[in-house]
Parts: sequence; structure tokens; C-alpha cells
Amino acid sequence: MVRRRTLTRARRAVAAVAAAALAPALLAARPALAADAKVGIGHYRWSQPVVHVDLGQRVTWYWVGPDTEHSVTGISANDAADDSDPGRLPDHRVGSSFALTFSRPGVYQFQCKLHPVVRGEVIVSATPGDPADDPDPIPRPNVDLARPTLSNVFLSRATFRTGAGATLNLALDDPSLIDAEIWHVSHGHRTTYAGWQTWHAHIGFNYLPFGLRGPHFQPKAGRYVAFVRATDLFSNVSATHRMRFRVLAAPPRRRGHR
Repeated sequence: MVRRRTLTRARRAVAAVAAAALAPALLAARPALAADAKVGIGHYRWSQPVVHVDLGQRVTWYWVGPDTEHSVTGISANDAADDSDPGRLPDHRVGSSFALTFSRPGVYQFQCKLHPVVRGEVIVSATPGDPADDPDPIPRPNVDLARPTLSNVFLSRATFRTGAGATLNLALDDPSLIDAEIWHVSHGHRTTYAGWQTWHAHIGFNYLPFGLRGPHFQPKAGRYVAFVRATDLFSNVSATHRMRFRVLAAPPRRRGHR
């Protein structure tokens, strides 16, 4: 009886030591709690095709470009009502975002309504999560968000006759579309809209034909003001430059002698 009791006590001691040794390993093997997630959408894909979160946590999608005509649209039964662009086609600006909070466990599948290859899924565990746990950084844009610098903007002459026009001089640090919004001026103030002109410009100095008759601007004698700006390939817009100019009537044609 004593021997058996001694053996039993010894076995219990060994078991206790083994359990103590295994405890750290078991704790380390426990899955870590998920956290709020951030996903970048660009280059026709999700930055994380499969996203894991816990119950009650949030996923935020960011459009990082350069392609931004993508939606986050639910295609499974449990997320059919979720859509970043309900009732419209997607067309987002770089840096815009859309977020969903998941209150039920399960697998949620999403894809773009225009480009089905832009897709992914969110797997929500049954473990309650911490809504304040938000460690992921915001995805960085894939495009340059700096505004183009438009400088040295002036006309070769501020007064010209109809049909003659002038040369618009300007300098750029980024290839851009140049647009000039033109208004009539009366008594020193802008009055009515007169039209607009556009040009494609390159890096460096540009010399563009200005004030000629075209489909969107038909100059007549009078005073005008033009607001000139540059828009680059990523829709970044420069500061606006203002130019005043005057158009004179064309001289009358001389009749030939018979």
C-alpha cells in the first residue's frame, strides 16, 4: 500500500512538472487575435486577397491607384447588400476609402462589378475582437499626388487682332493637360463666360497657340481674362494663373480697283 501510494505521488509530481513545461508551448500555440485590417486596391488586385478579422472588427479598403475604377461588391449570400458603389459605376479618387464592420462569423466574398479579377474574401472568426485594435498602416498610393508646378505663364502679346492670336508661354515640371477658362471683362471685372481652350504640354518650356478661333472660343473685339491651370495624368491640379488680354477687331478688307 505504501509503495503504491508513493508511486502515485511520484506520477503526480512528474505530471505536474510536465504540465508546467508544456504550458508556455501551449500558450504560444494559441492563435493570436486578429485586428482591424486595411486593404489597398490597385494594379487590378487586393493587396491582401484573403483578410482575417475577429467578430466586430472592421476592414477598410483604400484605392491606391493607378487604376481606381473598382468596387468592393459583395457576391456571397451574407454580404449581397454590401457595395462601395451602390447604384453607380465605380470611379474613385486615389486615397478614398470604404469600410465594413463584420458582426457575424463566416466567409465573405467580394469582387469588382466592372473587373471580376479584382476580388478577395474576408474570413471572420467567432472570437470577439477588439474594435480599437488597429495596427495596420494606411496603404500608400501607387501614384504621385503632388500637384504639377505651372510657372512662367504669360502671353507673347497682351493685345492682338481677331484671327492673329498670341503665343501662350509656360513651364511645367510634369506632363499635363493645360486648360484656359476665358471670360469677358467689363469695367475691370469678370462678367460673362466666353469659352475655353486646351492643350497637351510636356515637361519644360511650352509655346502654345492662344486666342485663335476654335470650336470652344470665338474671339471678338473686347477685353478678356483667362484662368490657366495644369492637370497631370493623375488628376492633380496646379495653382491657377490669371492672364488679361485684349482682342481688337480685324482691319476692314480693302476692295480692289476695277
